Amino acid sequence: MSGSQPNPESGADPGTPGAVVTAPAPEDMPAPADATLAASSEVVANSLGEYATAWWRKVRSGDSGVLPVVIGLVAIIIVFELRTTLFLSAGNIVNLFNQAVVFIMFAIGEVFVLLLGEIDLSMVFVAGIGAGLMAALVAPPYNLPWWLAILAGLTATTAIGLISGTLITRLRLPAFIVTLAGYIGWQGVMIWMFDTFPIAVGGVISISNRVLLDLVGGNMSPTASWIVMAVVVIGFAGYSIIRDIRRKAQGLVTPPMGLTLLKAGVVAIAGVALVLICNVNRGTGTQKVSGVPWSIPILLVVFGATSFLLARTRFGRYIYAIGGNTEAARRAGINTRLIRTIAFGLTGLMAGIAGLMYLSQIGSIATDIDPTYVLYAVAAAVIGGTSLYGGRGKPLHAVLGGIVIAAVYNGIYLIGLGAAATYMVTGVVLLVAVTVDSVARRGGQRAAP
Repeated sequence: MSGSQPNPESGADPGTPGAVVTAPAPEDMPAPADATLAASSEVVANSLGEYATAWWRKVRSGDSGVLPVVIGLVAIIIVFELRTTLFLSAGNIVNLFNQAVVFIMFAIGEVFVLLLGEIDLSMVFVAGIGAGLMAALVAPPYNLPWWLAILAGLTATTAIGLISGTLITRLRLPAFIVTLAGYIGWQGVMIWMFDTFPIAVGGVISISNRVLLDLVGGNMSPTASWIVMAVVVIGFAGYSIIRDIRRKAQGLVTPPMGLTLLKAGVVAIAGVALVLICNVNRGTGTQKVSGVPWSIPILLVVFGATSFLLARTRFGRYIYAIGGNTEAARRAGINTRLIRTIAFGLTGLMAGIAGLMYLSQIGSIATDIDPTYVLYAVAAAVIGGTSLYGGRGKPLHAVLGGIVIAAVYNGIYLIGLGAAATYMVTGVVLLVAVTVDSVARRGGQRAAP
């Protein structure tokens, strides 16, 4: 531990009476073992070929990263396409993305607390409270601007998350119990809210605000879709290349330039394919419907912001450090209570965004919002690759897991198997994902010196 090491500047030994022992600065803390392994391919590689060799060595040792979920997603797509050719139609692919965005937003919120080895069971009703506030505030008698209603809803859900985090960290209560109490209590608050708002009819608030409805139901024009795609691809490629050049100039380890260009190429191909699919006319009769749904750029903004927060900021490093070893992080000077509280606040914020997307997708919010969304949120994060043990995970895992959940949900609906099959298949996929995570973790522990 850092507290038992001699101070190299003073030369004092910790066993010497009166010796002052200093802990390393939080910025200098070594990354968790999982993060080190994840970065090892880029660290040891000087070329794209060396990277591929090192990556394959990691896969063979059990550290397969997102490979299992990608293979599983491809298998799911093939199975459903063989059962019904509608699965890969342009209209259904767009519907699948619109369905996935709610799962993904919930899952990104769970990633923040799962990284700490915690869980939040209250997200679905926190999302319901936020969506209910937004829907009520844009309608009579309040008639607030849409952006102010959204701000109020997100502020409320973030505050709820901070309350949960404070109870957990200050009173040292189990997150499971606190958020389970929130699951029950916030549902009651939601029912009380809907009884209070004059616009609620039978426990349902419908919306007619065009901006809120278009967040999921609306589409960009085909031309705007191409422009946005080009900006995203060029921005990603430029950021990645400039970042690597700066790191190399500072003498820091950088991935091979070939790898960076390959990633940019993959993003470009995916972007072009997505726009081509979305620009296909999905309307019926004389009605023309085409263009990328607004939900996709919204998702990209949230994904980019949360990825940057976790991967490129001090707060993100602290999250991983606490999830890897809480006591070591505390001894290194990290305010673990504050970081954990903020993490629950961010989970509340993501619950509010998920509620907003759900409100836009359905066109209304009701007190009987499906409580299984919170289970899907945890399932999506874990299926994508986030560890239940803490210390490993990122928003990309939530995106992949959310798409898997949506693909299962969508495909089973298309072939007419019903809700029972959806629950069973999702449960099996989740069990397989957790098994892979546990086996890989045990394999990594055996391989460690």
